Amino acid sequence: MNWRQRLGAFIGGFDAGQHHRRLRGFQATRAHMNALIAASGPDITARARWLVRNNGYAVNAVESWAANTVGDGIKPISKLADAARKEELQRLWLAWTDEADAEGLTDFYGLQRRAAREVFLAGEVFVRIRSRRVEDGLTVPLQLQMLPSEMLPLHETGVARNGNAIRQGIEFDRIGRRVAYHFLRRHPGDSTDPGLSGEIVRVPASEVIHVIDPVEGGQLRGVSKLAPAIVKLFLLDQYDDAELDRKKVAAMYAMFVTSPAPENPLAPLDDEEMPAGVEISPGQIVRLDPGEDVTVGQPADSGATYEPFQYRTLLQISAALGIPYPYLANDMVKGNFSNSRLALIEFRRRVSAWQHSVMVYQLCRPVYARWLDLAVLSGALSLPGYEADRPRMLAADWLPTKWDWVDPLKDANAEIAQIEAGLKSRTQAIAERGYDAEQVDREIAAERERERALGLDFRRPGSPAQSVQAVPAQGEQADPEDETDDAEDRPRADEDQP
Repeated sequence: MNWRQRLGAFIGGFDAGQHHRRLRGFQATRAHMNALIAASGPDITARARWLVRNNGYAVNAVESWAANTVGDGIKPISKLADAARKEELQRLWLAWTDEADAEGLTDFYGLQRRAAREVFLAGEVFVRIRSRRVEDGLTVPLQLQMLPSEMLPLHETGVARNGNAIRQGIEFDRIGRRVAYHFLRRHPGDSTDPGLSGEIVRVPASEVIHVIDPVEGGQLRGVSKLAPAIVKLFLLDQYDDAELDRKKVAAMYAMFVTSPAPENPLAPLDDEEMPAGVEISPGQIVRLDPGEDVTVGQPADSGATYEPFQYRTLLQISAALGIPYPYLANDMVKGNFSNSRLALIEFRRRVSAWQHSVMVYQLCRPVYARWLDLAVLSGALSLPGYEADRPRMLAADWLPTKWDWVDPLKDANAEIAQIEAGLKSRTQAIAERGYDAEQVDREIAAERERERALGLDFRRPGSPAQSVQAVPAQGEQADPEDETDDAEDRPRADEDQP
């Protein structure tokens, strides 16, 4: 015990800082997160990937995270004041999203989902920006290439030729800015692609997006969200396998036949004397030799502790992963409406914070800015004054997928009451559902005009939309007599309908 520890023991104060009997075995490391990741990061990532490939709870957790954080995609809505240019920009963006993946396997929103999945698994993911030629035939000459965490080696640390420091594969300038990433040309674990194995290439930081959710200040590389649960997931999986094997072996034995001891127990048995298995059929009567006895096998049951033990362990894993228990185990039996809703509200607050602080800030906004720059430079989009007013033209709202509730009717009625009371606007309510209010209004107006032209009306009696008068087409005049005749001819609610 050094002098600081002796002084702390003498002064007292915080039990957590003492070194008495109860905490004698609690030797916490003082190493920085970067040192811990350098030492254990590759093993943690490898074990996390193994669990997701082999453990049902692990794969359910990562898929649930990706589905809730991204869903159908976090989509931009431009804030351009010019409605025509805004609509043109949105159409061009939608067309480009299908071409965004350099591998051609998914669209931009699929890349978002893969990024969310990788951040959960490995704690980070890299997206390389690939500028293309105009003759490549893309809507906008830009594509994205996703690189897993293993492509940036943690052991790549030292000094670059230009004098910059390289830490865990990231190159920093004299004032601590990231200026480059030193990637492997091939994945170190992909034996199907042996070419250029171990070769490293320097990529400027302006061409790389590093998506990471750091847990400590100064952290350079990510750590898997599965890290706090890896041990329990693995041991629980082993326990389940052992329990399943025990039941399987016990179920193989129907009964045991006990015979009297032979006169010479050490003498080998002849083939005729070797005991044979007895096949059992319904209603069968079996005669036993004199002295033989039958005992029916009664394998031990798992007992009443198996289910509570499983549930409590899964709750601990759920807390470690930040995933609600029903999402982790697909067990909807133990929750009622109230506590399930409370758990969802807490989970969705965490997801919303991650969406805006990580996914939107680190991935969506940089990609959108590069895309808009290249769209204007390539002539795919015309925005006069873009260079002088670029920040304003880059402004956009990023709208995640709408949350679904167990009882959507109650939520809809509550939302309508808030709008009518002036507590929120229709624009806000529509944005929370993942749509653009201006586009929705244009679609509603177009539908009303089409319904009027075809003589249709799908609005329910008592609906707020019923009080809106039909707008006559251009060049037509509304005829009050026609409206009166229509009202008289329309059957009343209390009349029998054919």
